[in-house]
Amino acid sequence: MAIDELLDEHEQSERVREWLRRNSGALIGGIALGLAAIGGWKWWENHQLQQKLQQADAYQAAVDAAKGGDKQAAAKVKGLEGAYATLASLELAKSQVESNQVDAAIATLRGIKATDAALSEVVNERLARLLIDAKKADEALKLIGTLDTPAALEVRGDAHLALGQQDKAREAYDQALTKLAVGSPQRGLLELKRSEVGGAPTPSEAKS
Repeated sequence: MAIDELLDEHEQSERVREWLRRNSGALIGGIALGLAAIGGWKWWENHQLQQKLQQADAYQAAVDAAKGGDKQAAAKVKGLEGAYATLASLELAKSQVESNQVDAAIATLRGIKATDAALSEVVNERLARLLIDAKKADEALKLIGTLDTPAALEVRGDAHLALGQQDKAREAYDQALTKLAVGSPQRGLLELKRSEVGGAPTPSEAKS
């Protein structure tokens, strides 16, 4: 190896040492910050996990309270957030209906603020059914709006029927049937409802 190459390597080494001496504080600080960031992220992940577990436990406690008729069920449901609150409220409303507390069930469903579209549809369908039973079919129709799921269309038909609008009820039932598979368990009841408002039997009904 040539002398000038050795000198170059020596000079480079010295430059590296000098740079390290000048920047050692910054390097140590950067490493410390990096480790702190990693530790902070791990803490945040653990914190989030703990919150989710707490919410899951609170949800289960609320559901158990609703099913058991606990007087504190409503308060426990109110303390939940997000989808947990919606699901627990649905369970509470179901329990209230089974206990003949229809007005309370309606109030529970009205109080749900579902952000998930699918859950919101379920809430509106169940609330509409209760409103029909409470002689508020007009309000049920407004609540269902333009929803076109089989369940929503069935509810729309029920509301029209409650208002004495048999042609509109039959139309809604027909639309619901077109969206259901032949083997769907829901078809039997829908076909019966449609027949009661003057609908022609489907091929599956005619064979039975």
